[in-house]
Amino acid sequence: MALVKSVIFQIVGYQDSGKTTMMIEVVKRLASEAYRVVTIKHHGHGGKPDLAEKKDSVRHVEAGALASLIEGEGRIVIQAEKTEWSLQEEIQWLSALNPDLVLIEGHKHANFPKAVLLRNERDVHLLEELQNIQVVYCRSTDLADSLKNSYPFPVITVVNDVHTWILEYVKTELENK
Repeated sequence: MALVKSVIFQIVGYQDSGKTTMMIEVVKRLASEAYRVVTIKHHGHGGKPDLAEKKDSVRHVEAGALASLIEGEGRIVIQAEKTEWSLQEEIQWLSALNPDLVLIEGHKHANFPKAVLLRNERDVHLLEELQNIQVVYCRSTDLADSLKNSYPFPVITVVNDVHTWILEYVKTELENK
């Protein structure tokens, strides 16, 4: 049973592989075509993500509230804390927004369709460890050329318009849902 009726796609790789840059470009391009996109970013650096300021909503959560929502001029910010959130729970939270696409940065071991970004040869082991790989992006043309015939998915060298494959994949999935 699906958690939401949205297309879910991941962009994964190690730190400094270009995940955030690619996420932003994919979001911009899809949003410009009126697709409703929500994102989930895995905070993979350990510990809690920093909160910009100690606002009342933060104080409410620190006092024990499961979640605190604040609204102003059309913007809603939700802070919620518990010991641990599963990726499925995060997707459920966002499903209230009725998105067309849930785009996930990180959570590389989740089993959603994904793009894998490789910085160099040391990252290639991910292609054996991860599931549901749809496409691989390499920074090096030599690395991409060495991998192209070894795997059943496209291997692309990162160049100016690297997002085209992901955009076409997502749009096809949206048409078929």
